[in-house]
Amino acid sequence: MGVKVTGTVAAGWETVRAEFEAVVAAQPHSPEAQLAVRHHGRTVVDLWAGEDTDGETLSGVFSITKGAAHLVVALLVQDGVLEPDRPVVSYWPEFTGHGKERLTVRDLLAHRSGLINTPEGFTIEELADDAFIAARLASAEPYWEPGTAYGYHAFVIGALTGEVVRRATGRSIREIYEERVRAPYGLDLYMGLPSEAQERWKPVLEALPTPAQLEIQAAAGPMPELLPVAFNWHTDPPMDLVAYANHPLVKAQGPASAGGVGTAAGIAGMYAAAIGEVDGRPALLKPETVAEFAKLHTPGLDRVVSEPDHFGLGFERQPAVGPEAFGHCGAAGANGFADPVTGIAYGYTRRRFGFPGGPAPENLPLTAAVLKVARASS
Repeated sequence: MGVKVTGTVAAGWETVRAEFEAVVAAQPHSPEAQLAVRHHGRTVVDLWAGEDTDGETLSGVFSITKGAAHLVVALLVQDGVLEPDRPVVSYWPEFTGHGKERLTVRDLLAHRSGLINTPEGFTIEELADDAFIAARLASAEPYWEPGTAYGYHAFVIGALTGEVVRRATGRSIREIYEERVRAPYGLDLYMGLPSEAQERWKPVLEALPTPAQLEIQAAAGPMPELLPVAFNWHTDPPMDLVAYANHPLVKAQGPASAGGVGTAAGIAGMYAAAIGEVDGRPALLKPETVAEFAKLHTPGLDRVVSEPDHFGLGFERQPAVGPEAFGHCGAAGANGFADPVTGIAYGYTRRRFGFPGGPAPENLPLTAAVLKVARASS
């Protein structure tokens, strides 16, 4: 028996439901997935599928959290509180040595610092503490000369940019996000899960790769040299990503790189609020702020994940959508983005970790189905 798809779509969006049903049916194991879409602020898709997942199920969303953290940074830049072209050290005096003094906030947001980890790595308990990460990295030696290349700072970027925010404002990214973004819109996307939402939390589930997937992975050859370092797999034993997402400290403290907990509806709601009017509130970001944070800041190849032209400022670019779109994926297979051209805000989650990790391939047909309807209605 196949996994049942439940939820609603607005009139005209039935093809998105059909595509979601198709991608769920094609999975060898239940993905325990949610899909939510807003169009010009209005919810048009709210679907879920799984044996133990509904539309309000909360679970770890990994690097989707980076989108929430860097929405806060974008707001602070827009307010004039942070200046992207100021050196990081002018906010954070301890951020010194090995050429780090020349690194700007813009460079830091574009994953250009080289501080992807330390040779000894971190425990999960340490990765749950952004202040601890920032303190250790402040005087650390980068893996490349700062500002000369870029690579995905998978588990530390939120601690680094968060420390700049703390020095500039006296408050954490988590506090500002809660006050200015999550609470006003009632979003189910948390940096630190509150007690009243605990009963809706369910764990991220282990990947169950098929033999064909394992063969494809083996044929891909060795992983890029710095990828194990950035993902804390150079420790002994290597860090377990599923254990990280489900760890009580990560869930409670919501580290800004990858420790968030949420739903697809919460993700879509955040991106809808970023680019347009929602419930009578104006867009959080002005068009010029959106343009600056979405535009390409990293031409060339990412030294960690070997992805070309990867980042804007803090946000991942969304090549399947368009150059104006911005968002961030999550390791279990999730993705979230905003597209100011079509007015689309998209959220997709899955509790079943998608092998081998990163944005699950079903995001491509789902995104295409959403954009087809949006573009036809404009």
